[in-house]
Amino acid sequence: MGNEDEQVDVESIDMDAIVTLARIELRPEECEKFKGHLRSTLNYVQRIMAVDVSNVLPSAHAEELYNVWDEDQVGKSLSQDDALANAPERDRGQVAIYRVVDEV
Repeated sequence: MGNEDEQVDVESIDMDAIVTLARIELRPEECEKFKGHLRSTLNYVQRIMAVDVSNVLPSAHAEELYNVWDEDQVGKSLSQDDALANAPERDRGQVAIYRVVDEV
């Protein structure tokens, strides 16, 4: 992204492309509002990228993790009827939900 003093050029942000990729619909005034938010976010990312991390070892966690798995213990579990007791709808012994993803 370059020098940390540089600001992201708000005019270079292609909101039409972002809206299309995100599969959302925005009114023109919303596009302008979110363009400003996106510029602020990208400027912050630019500041983070300027931090020298050459002497920092890569890690998956900030803290070392040891023995994170408990031993499995068999215990009393719910019957299928009890587990589904509060389900708004059931279908073949499972919770029925509405489709939330369209076919691609």
